[in-house]
Amino acid sequence: MTLSDRLHQILTASPVGDVLPAMAQLNLPDWWLAGGAVRNTVWRSLFADCRLTINDFDLAFFDESGRRDQELTAKAALTAQFPDYVFDVKNQASFARWRSGRRPYSSTEDGIADWLHTATAVGVRCNAQGQWSYFMPYGLDDLFNGIIRPTPAHRQNPDAEHKAASFLEKCACLRIAQSDE
Repeated sequence: MTLSDRLHQILTASPVGDVLPAMAQLNLPDWWLAGGAVRNTVWRSLFADCRLTINDFDLAFFDESGRRDQELTAKAALTAQFPDYVFDVKNQASFARWRSGRRPYSSTEDGIADWLHTATAVGVRCNAQGQWSYFMPYGLDDLFNGIIRPTPAHRQNPDAEHKAASFLEKCACLRIAQSDE
């Protein structure tokens, strides 16, 4: 079984498998679910002592002509359907306008590849027929091996170090990648 197959198996048996089809129905351009919902679901499945949970579902999309109300409308639709979950819907085309110090992104994939850690930069989506796709700019090895590694843009970022420490507090079996790995 490939790591992609294992990822699919783990995610379909989790809340991700419930919300993903609803996200597809929103018809947002170039959308992906990524971040902690994917990462924490996998880590909880693999590591018995892991207490990381899904804090929110990070839905990223890219629409150069998009407006803030597009994000709010999508979030409201998902919240109405899944009131027990929190959704963070962000247009990666406008990210740099409201996130000080960040560079503009050219696509959703460009935005996700710039997230803090390689295990967090994993996207998943499905189409109307229920076929799943994955975006894994750094592969799946770090995710499945419990390795916390900053993405290239965040190797010297204190935010990445702080976030890594918070992962270890709730999932002690994880390992921070050494700079020479």
